[in-house]
Amino acid sequence: MKIIKNIILTVTFLLSVVAFSQSKIDKILTEISTATSPKNMEKDIQKLVDFGTRHTLSDTVSNTRGIGAARRWIKSEFEAISKECNNCLEVSYLGDLVKADGRRIIRDTRVVNVVAIQRGTKYPNRYVIMSGDIDSRVSDNNDFTSNSPGANDNATGLAGTLEAARVLSNYKFSSSIIYVGLSGEEQGLYGGKIMAKHAKENNWDIIGVLNNDMIGNIHGIDGVIDNSTFRVFSEAISMSTTDREKASMRFYGGEIDGPSRQLARHIDKITDDYMTNLDAIMIYRLDRFGRGGHHRPFNDEGFTGVRIMETHENYNRQHQDIREENGIKYGDVIEGVNFEYAAKLTAVNSLTMASLAAAPLEPKNLMIAGAVKPSTRLKWENPNDDNIVGYKIYWRNTTSPQWEFSRFVGNVTDYTLKNIVIDNYLFGVASIGKNGAESLIQFPRKQIPRGM
Repeated sequence: MKIIKNIILTVTFLLSVVAFSQSKIDKILTEISTATSPKNMEKDIQKLVDFGTRHTLSDTVSNTRGIGAARRWIKSEFEAISKECNNCLEVSYLGDLVKADGRRIIRDTRVVNVVAIQRGTKYPNRYVIMSGDIDSRVSDNNDFTSNSPGANDNATGLAGTLEAARVLSNYKFSSSIIYVGLSGEEQGLYGGKIMAKHAKENNWDIIGVLNNDMIGNIHGIDGVIDNSTFRVFSEAISMSTTDREKASMRFYGGEIDGPSRQLARHIDKITDDYMTNLDAIMIYRLDRFGRGGHHRPFNDEGFTGVRIMETHENYNRQHQDIREENGIKYGDVIEGVNFEYAAKLTAVNSLTMASLAAAPLEPKNLMIAGAVKPSTRLKWENPNDDNIVGYKIYWRNTTSPQWEFSRFVGNVTDYTLKNIVIDNYLFGVASIGKNGAESLIQFPRKQIPRGM
């Protein structure tokens, strides 16, 4: 009886810890959900527009016009934010020389990103990244002198990155957060390629990349006005997936459960939990049809990454010379930006980064078994994180886009879901921290060996 009583007391204690911790993380995320400022977004977007053009090949000497002036201003803003948080940001340039390709880079050009790192207290080399693009363009991709305000594409994403830094620098997280302005996007995703290569060479442990590209337009070319939804684009499986893993998907599933897809689901869930009158639409595609964005270079290197953007685009305001024809106004001007909407999408980014940077390490080497049995067994390895209070098993119908069911199973690494048939569902496991934060859900890639 004494042993049973002790077990009951232990379980009760753990449940109370989880309940308390969840209220703690809820408080932080609730604060963050309403902290982004439309006025700050407007001010920063206007400043970026005022540089005239931010074309990758534009002036780098002037203090008032061109991409050089823009990136110096971005760096100064990050430094000002850092000063307010007792120098909590490591601000620097990250660039490389890109040789002329005769197509979009018509002369040798140094492509320069602006990076601000908010270093994690426990895992400084583990990162969640938010990016926006510095550069802009007009109809002719090689026209680097004409006015190219790039208000929505992509001053909104960059202003959102600055605003997220202002908000999240008020908190401390166990993992690091990177806020980055990437350049050379319109010329071939060069800024992302430079940073992804740097991350690979320096063995960065990247939780996820949130590429924000056009987050301020609510008046679609299709005639729809919508400020209550946004899109999250994600690739199905990681580019680092092996041929053996791909072959196993025919029998065990996982073809729509790569790491980037789990990140998209996390964004969808956290939007539902903490944002009002806003819904994430998951798009099962790397990017818009036949087009690209700055999360792709990270995906190409095997990193987890998604694109966040408005639901209804207006092509009259993208990559256009400023003009009026047949009563239609063309050009990416600031009048086409809705600052409240951009601030809401920035809040989604801030919530996602805060929740993931505060989360414990995800379970390792997740395996599954249950063929021709009435129950499903999941087994995993403890990632050696003393912040973990336990694990949560998720499952969903095979046709469902989002996880539907879950069960907190405590601090164990082997659990059987009784009377849940493996054939009918897809499964995953997440780590739960003492602060209530959850890791990204991990999908099982292997069968549990017989006899284990």
